[in-house]
Amino acid sequence: MVKKKRRKTTPVALVAATSEDFSIAAEQYRSIRSNINFASVDKDIRTLVITSSGPAEGKSTTAANLAIVFANAGSRVLLVDADMRKPSVALSFKLKNNRGLSDLLTSREASVDDYCQKTMIQNLFVLTSGSKPPNPSELLGSKRMAELMKTMQKKFDLVVFDMPPLAAVTDAQIMAARTDGTILVVREGKTRKQEVLQTKEMLVHARANILGVVYNGKKKRESGSYYYYN
Repeated sequence: MVKKKRRKTTPVALVAATSEDFSIAAEQYRSIRSNINFASVDKDIRTLVITSSGPAEGKSTTAANLAIVFANAGSRVLLVDADMRKPSVALSFKLKNNRGLSDLLTSREASVDDYCQKTMIQNLFVLTSGSKPPNPSELLGSKRMAELMKTMQKKFDLVVFDMPPLAAVTDAQIMAARTDGTILVVREGKTRKQEVLQTKEMLVHARANILGVVYNGKKKRESGSYYYYN
């Protein structure tokens, strides 16, 4: 029997953090930021879930870059790596992950301030995933998580949760029901229509506020480069 190799976690591209502020990709993330602001006319979007139907569709890239463009606009932002099964935020921002969300959830004495880390982006803070727990879904659905979310909203203008794919586990469903808005990421040439429809039904069942879809990986025919649509 041949043992299947596990896919190695790699850092995501922080295109909105580069010096090329005029890049197409960065501009598309700013456009998504504007659309989220338009969606919050009647209700402030203070907590945001970013998820996808399956793996490798760009949800972590979207979460990280959206957090950056909101921070660049002057908002005090916390990016939470709530994908405790396959985290990537610490690697992407070159931060330590010896303790994070899972440790905060299992420690009554610890505070949000103790576990948040500054980044190279002004106004942007990160709460990494922390130690790998055996029960991520139970931790996210706990009363402790609800309490921490209230604290996060008091300390930050926006809290962005990078969640696992919906088709794999229930984590994103749990958090989507508790947050102000949910964004679904799909990827051209990878995500199937049926998967998107099933994912939408799962979010509707959770009574999530679906803000929209980020269409990712669209090829620009003229140059062959990739950029992002909202």
